[in-house]
Amino acid sequence: MDIFTLISIVLIIIILYIFAKGVVIIQPYQKGLAIRLGTYVGQMNPGFKWVVPFITTVIKLDLRTQVIDVPSQEVITKDNSPTDVDAIIYVRVMDPERAYFEVSNYRQATVALAQTSLRGIIGDMELDEVLYNRDMINRRLRDILDKETDQWGVKIERVEIKEVNPIGAVKQAMTEQTAAERERRAAILRADGEKRAAILKAEGLRQSMILESEGERQSKILRAEGERQSKILQAQGEAQGLRIVALGSRPLDKRAITVLSLNALQKMADGQATKIIFPFEVSTLIKQGAKFLGAEDLTEVDDAAPLDLDESILGDLPNPAEIAKVVEAIKPPEDPVADPATADEVPPIAGST
Repeated sequence: MDIFTLISIVLIIIILYIFAKGVVIIQPYQKGLAIRLGTYVGQMNPGFKWVVPFITTVIKLDLRTQVIDVPSQEVITKDNSPTDVDAIIYVRVMDPERAYFEVSNYRQATVALAQTSLRGIIGDMELDEVLYNRDMINRRLRDILDKETDQWGVKIERVEIKEVNPIGAVKQAMTEQTAAERERRAAILRADGEKRAAILKAEGLRQSMILESEGERQSKILRAEGERQSKILQAQGEAQGLRIVALGSRPLDKRAITVLSLNALQKMADGQATKIIFPFEVSTLIKQGAKFLGAEDLTEVDDAAPLDLDESILGDLPNPAEIAKVVEAIKPPEDPVADPATADEVPPIAGST
């Protein structure tokens, strides 16, 4: 290889190197700013570009929405409560020329502006407002940042407060306040439950007493009705018995009645009692006994007319069919040993026809 060939190869390598140094690739989401010898040449669109190497500088700016994290900082609220607050900012470069030439670092400038603006906003609010009005803080901070960064060619799309964390004793006091509030609500719920339970219990007791009183009233009515019917039937039976006795004793003469009375006295004397009460007049009994022995009573005249008595004196006697119906209603369940043929038989009533 001669010297001429070696020089040619070196020149080719140098030319290729110089050409490669001038190649610039702009991505679709980027915008290029060309600066040659300290002079702004213009913007460069995405794609393959070649610039004069060594004397031309290309600045690439990302046009996508970028997320900037605002570091947590301690802020004093209006009611002197120290609180740690941080935020997230969503920014987008709208004018690459102003974003590069108007501010040295728009990201750092945006963060610093957000921190100072956040201290001012929260310093005018109480802690409770900070905790409950995050949307309002986001809107106010976005408006302030968007107004200030507009001259930098940067658009603030969205601002979000990420965390509000009270410090030390303030956080402990809030925890105790929350616990007390929950305990108060729990006490209210327990009291309301007890009240409802007492109301339901009283209502149930009232209904129970009403039903019990109604049942007792009906029971008393049924018992009274049963006792009334029992007394009526008993009185009717006694009256019919007396009528039967009167009808049967009518044909007896006075001597037979005297014998019966003396027999009754003899049975009374056989008892162990030391005191005997006679339920009839003794003088009449003695007089009847004297007559029974043969003495004559001149002053007594038996002028009693014979009475014409029939069975109507017994009153209305029960109908055998009605008695059979009552017996059928009150009889116990059929005994398999008993004879069903004799179950409905009713003994005849004495004196009935």
